[in-house]
Amino acid sequence: MRIEVICTGDEVLTGKTINTNFAMISQKLEDVGLAVRWETTVGDDRDELLLAFQLAGQRAHAVVVNGGLGPTVDDLSQEVAARAAGVDLVRHEGWVARMEEYFRARGRIMPSTNHKQAMLPAGAELIDNPIGTACGFAMTIGRARFMFTPGVPREVRRMIDEQLIPRLLEMYGTRSTIYLKRFHSFGLGESRVDEMLAGVEALAPEGSVRLGFRAHYPQLETKLAVRGRDMEEVRRQLGPVEAEVRRRLGNFLLAEDDQTLERNVLGALLADGASVAIVETFTGGQIAARLAPLPDAGKAFRRAVVGLDREALARTLGAADAGAVSLAAAARADTGASHGLAVLVDVDEGQDRVEFGGTVDLAIVTAAAVATRRSRLQGGREWLRLGAIEMALDCLRRQLAGLPVDERIDFEKSV
Repeated sequence: MRIEVICTGDEVLTGKTINTNFAMISQKLEDVGLAVRWETTVGDDRDELLLAFQLAGQRAHAVVVNGGLGPTVDDLSQEVAARAAGVDLVRHEGWVARMEEYFRARGRIMPSTNHKQAMLPAGAELIDNPIGTACGFAMTIGRARFMFTPGVPREVRRMIDEQLIPRLLEMYGTRSTIYLKRFHSFGLGESRVDEMLAGVEALAPEGSVRLGFRAHYPQLETKLAVRGRDMEEVRRQLGPVEAEVRRRLGNFLLAEDDQTLERNVLGALLADGASVAIVETFTGGQIAARLAPLPDAGKAFRRAVVGLDREALARTLGAADAGAVSLAAAARADTGASHGLAVLVDVDEGQDRVEFGGTVDLAIVTAAAVATRRSRLQGGREWLRLGAIEMALDCLRRQLAGLPVDERIDFEKSV
C-alpha cells in the first residue's frame, strides 16, 4: 500500500518549527509494517494545499494530513479538502457539543472561533480526538483515502495509535493483531547490537517477529514487531525472542517498553529502602532533574549540590578533598542518604582539538562500598553532557542491581 504524509503550516515549511510529527508518524507506521512512500510539506496557502491534495490523491492509496485543523484563519485543511473533493463544508453538531463540554469541564466558555473546527467536508467520516478540540476526519480525494489529524504532537500521537493505524491496517487487508515490544539500552551502538542479536528473528515461526532499531544518543531502542491472529498468538511467538534479547543485551538493558532509566533507578531505591544525594558539576543539576519530578521521589531523593568550582563544593560539603569519592561521601553523610553519587566532568576547551570531548569522574559511596568509574567521552559539549547524565544514572542502576559499574561502553575512550 502506497502511503503519503502531508504536513502543513508555514512554521514547518520555513523550519521555524522542527517537523517532529512526520518522524513520529512515519516511525509508528513503519513499526506495524506500513511504509511511507512520500512526504510533502506545504505552507498555509490554499492553492498549494489544493495541488498537494490532488497530487497525493492520484499517486497514493492512503494519505495522512497533519495540521491545519485549528480555529484560526490560517488553518485551511477542512476548506481545501472540501474544495479538492468538490463538496461543501457542513457543521458537525456532535463535535460542537463535544467542544462545548471540553471547555465547560475546564471552567471556560468556548470562543466562537472554535465553531470552525466542527466544519467538515460533506460525507466525511469523523475521527475522534479524545484530548483536544480539533477532530480528525477521513474522506476520499481522487483515488486515495485521506485521513486528517491536528498538529498538536500529543493529540496526533494518540490518534495515530487508536484511530489511524487500525483503519490503515484494515485497508491493507490486515485484520491480525500487531504488537511492538521495545528494549532500551545504554552505551551500545546500533551496529554492535545488530551483531549481538543476529539470528533472533529465526526463533519465531514464519517470520512473525521483525527486528528494528531507533538510536537516540546515548540510548538505543531495540524493537520487536510481532504480528499474530490475536494477543495469545503474539505472546507465544514473541516469548522465545524477547527472552533471548534480554539474555544477549544483559547488563546493558536498562528498561523496557514505556519504562525509563530514571523510573527504574527510583524504583530500585524505593525497593531497597535506599536514598541518594547527588553532587554534579558540568551536568548542571540535570541528573537530579531526571529523578526529582517522579512520583514518590521525595522518599528516596535527598539533595543535589551543583556547581562548577570543585573546591567550593568541597568546602560547602565539608569534604576531605575535591575528588569524586570525597564529595560523594560528604554528600551522603550530610544528608543521611544511603548512597552518595558524585559526577565530575572535565571538559576539553578549544576547537582546535582533534578529539573534542571530556572526562567523566564518577563515584558512588555507600556504608559498605565505594564504586568508581573514570571515562572519556567524545563529541561536543551537548553530547558530553547527555553522556555524563546517562552514565551517572546507569551506574547507579548497576550499583543497586549488583552489576559492575565500570563495564565499558561503545561511546568511551581509554583515559
